[in-house]
Amino acid sequence: MKRFLPFLCCLFLLAGCAAPASSAEPEQAQFFSMDTVMSIRVYSGGGLDAIQAARQEIEGLDKLLSRTDPDSQISALNSHAGDGLQVSLDAEVANLLSFAKSVSQLLPGCFDVTIAPVMDAWGFTTQERHIPSADTLSAAMALVDSNGLIVDEQASSARLERAGMEVDLGAVAKGFAAGQADAVLRQQGVTSALLDLGGNVTVIGAKPDGTAWQVAVKDPQNTSEALCVLSLEDQTASTSGGYERYFEENGQIYHHIIDPKTGYPADSGLLSVTVISADHMLADALSTALFVAGPDAALDFWRSREDIELVLCTQDNRVIVTEGLEAGYRPAGEDRGYTYEIARR
Repeated sequence: MKRFLPFLCCLFLLAGCAAPASSAEPEQAQFFSMDTVMSIRVYSGGGLDAIQAARQEIEGLDKLLSRTDPDSQISALNSHAGDGLQVSLDAEVANLLSFAKSVSQLLPGCFDVTIAPVMDAWGFTTQERHIPSADTLSAAMALVDSNGLIVDEQASSARLERAGMEVDLGAVAKGFAAGQADAVLRQQGVTSALLDLGGNVTVIGAKPDGTAWQVAVKDPQNTSEALCVLSLEDQTASTSGGYERYFEENGQIYHHIIDPKTGYPADSGLLSVTVISADHMLADALSTALFVAGPDAALDFWRSREDIELVLCTQDNRVIVTEGLEAGYRPAGEDRGYTYEIARR
């Protein structure tokens, strides 16, 4: 699960209890969707009607994308794995599946949307977490292959080629929902807002006073503290780390971010990865993929693109901030032993 902490933000109020907005008090709502608590704060334009429209959009997507909801379109796709049926989907679901496949091609071996059987083998889906047997893991790994997910965007349909294959959109669904909710809010006239969709933070515009939003990245070793604070406008920030979903067995910690190459929790030298981008889905997916890839590969990937920035927290307590964030960030963890460096192209 991805987690990202809005700097110095209070708990959000339920929509039905929110006070009228003023220059100091936004309209705000808190609700539960996609297996996490989500919050929306609107500072200018739209008000509660805009929040309600964005919430309905998110909750509608949850019903389409949830692997554990037997009535969702993803469950329908998974249930027909191997039978040759091209399952009809909403256009947005087909587009999301196609995007998820494209990330697998961008970073081969670091991201695979068909990782679901391995997640199940570890018990992360059912919360009955345990180390799988070698045979169980081997059987699950044999089903992980995004090339076996065939998506026809033109026909808005998809199929899984082998029985037992399953798609899990957990690494991209919240980023997709952020993009859709962002669009709804803007259509409703919102010009200044903050959305926290279970760890994916999206900011619309600037704060009402015209300054950038100040958003803090959690310290993965002490989640009540900030690692650094970023200045953001019209961007999404998504963090992946092994500190939110894990279990301990025989003195060893096992987290939920699985390396598709090994079937085991990724051990890449990173404690957390934060990706900042104007592309909501890209930020979400890459935070997972680059966590698996490791710091050197993550920086190489960043240097090959112009649409992302990164904050990497390594196992040896370095915080690497890419140069596009340099002007608006400040460190916050020197007293906890972190050293900070700027990565340059």
